[in-house]
Amino acid sequence: MKLGVIGCGKMGSALLEGILNNNIVSSDQVLVYDTYSEAVDRLVSERQVKAATSNDQVVSECDSVLLCVKPQGLLEMLESLTGTSDHLLISIAAGVRISNIEAAVENRHRIIRVMPNTPALVGKGASAFALGSTATETDAKVARELLEAVGYVTEVPEKLLDPVTALSGSGPAYIFAMIESMIKAGTALGLDDKTALDLAVHTVSGAAELILQTGDSPTTLRENVTSPNGTTFAALESLKSNHFDTTIHEAMKAACDRSIELGE
Repeated sequence: MKLGVIGCGKMGSALLEGILNNNIVSSDQVLVYDTYSEAVDRLVSERQVKAATSNDQVVSECDSVLLCVKPQGLLEMLESLTGTSDHLLISIAAGVRISNIEAAVENRHRIIRVMPNTPALVGKGASAFALGSTATETDAKVARELLEAVGYVTEVPEKLLDPVTALSGSGPAYIFAMIESMIKAGTALGLDDKTALDLAVHTVSGAAELILQTGDSPTTLRENVTSPNGTTFAALESLKSNHFDTTIHEAMKAACDRSIELGE
């Protein structure tokens, strides 16, 4: 497979780094393009990939292309493509519907839409993808292999990519906000900044890893650590009285609603 990457910013570079590090594609089979030439120059220098001179060149010379450009400019860019057909285009642009992407390329290419998240930068991403109207099971296998290079991946119907955006796409920011609050509370209770940061980060990381390694549900693990009338019980009762579940639900609904709006 010859792989193209259009858009070499943080997410595009993270995906490419994972793909190369896992030997899914060799560097001499990768063609990249970005209007920001410094981003291309860095990848060419550090990873020995090849630089293209245009978006058209990437699409025409590659079997599969990762579209890692901003949502606002994606459709205009695709509409400018000329003279190519029947390539696999994988878009990570939030909110841009498959039907609009297919229309922009006049149904000349097969489309897959992906919602990744920023932990892909460290190989711990959580991604979901949806197939376009002409994408094949072989295309799905290609997308899965590329995305698994930077973490977990699952396939969903496109209508579920808005909830996915609310859960895993925006989800890291919720966790970062919780960690910020834990640090503030820890320092207010007497811990120094570094100790509070280290304990909070390792606690969150360890809790997630415990679910992954044991296979136990979050409910079971929460119950296991909550002694009647103990410290954890007191904390959880406080969260409950302050409508913790409702707060999370409303935050995710706001993200989901905004994702729907962006696609209209």
